[in-house]
Amino acid sequence: MQARAPRREHAHAHMGHSRSQCLKILRRLSAYLDNDLSVSVCDEIRKHLGACPNCEVFVNSLRQTVSLCRHMDVAPLAPSFKARLRGEILRAAGHL
Repeated sequence: MQARAPRREHAHAHMGHSRSQCLKILRRLSAYLDNDLSVSVCDEIRKHLGACPNCEVFVNSLRQTVSLCRHMDVAPLAPSFKARLRGEILRAAGHL
């Protein structure tokens, strides 16, 4: 019988974070990067990122991706389409 690989939750718990805390942060990242959150929520996210290397790496990667995309010549999305697309992505990821 093969030993099971450790679940990802254990890695988060080891760092003092639960998987649900990280998911809560990840759900807000788009708004965080767009500066669409209150100062207190941004402080909460920065505090988490400073203590969670996995989330910090993910955010830095996402920032780089956003930066690369902003330098491409593409037509901007209509706000209603952007909101609908964001909702569909979150639903597909199981976050809504």
